Amino acid sequence: MRKRETAVLAGGPADGVRIKVTDRPSVLQVTRPCGAEVPADDVRVDALYIYRRDLRVDDEPLRYGFDPASP
Repeated sequence: MRKRETAVLAGGPADGVRIKVTDRPSVLQVTRPCGAEVPADDVRVDALYIYRRDLRVDDEPLRYGFDPASP
C-alpha cells in the first residue's frame, strides 16, 4: 500500500496550503486560473507555480517550498 502523508506549501501563491501526497514527490505544480480578456471556446489559461520538497524535513508535515524561478 502506498503511503499518504500531509504536506504544507510554503511561500508563493499557495502559502500555508496543506495537502496529502503519495510517495513523497520531489516537485508539485500549483495552477491558478487567469482571466482572459476575450474568452475563447475550449481555451483556459492558468498560471503555473512550482513547489519543491525540502529534503531536510523527514517527518509530517512534509514541506514544499515555492520555487521563485517557476514561470
